[in-house]
Amino acid sequence: MSDLLNPANLIVLTVIAVGMFFGLRRIAASTHGKSCCSDGASGKKAKKVVVADTDESHYPYREELLIGGMSCDGCARNVTNALNALDGVWATVTYADHTARVRSKRPVDRDTLETAVRGAGYYVMKM
Repeated sequence: MSDLLNPANLIVLTVIAVGMFFGLRRIAASTHGKSCCSDGASGKKAKKVVVADTDESHYPYREELLIGGMSCDGCARNVTNALNALDGVWATVTYADHTARVRSKRPVDRDTLETAVRGAGYYVMKM
């Protein structure tokens, strides 16, 4: 029994206990409508950007981006809002396939799109 309580084992057990505590907290938060990038009702999520013109025929230019760093649908909403904040852009982002489908009324430089994604806290992966 004394071998189990040596300092090295106590450190390992402490690290495991702390990891389990934070993991269970995150699981509990996600089941109550909270996510890694918003906490539900407190308003800490990214400002929602509504695109008024959703007629696809008005958006002749298209770009597809593979987004990294997303871990939930809230992350996808943050990226969507960041891209939709650009003038003349209508974007939809899907967490399931980590893809941003960007439509624009005029050509938009890919660097501009990548900068908007980085500004939201995510990154564009090379396809």
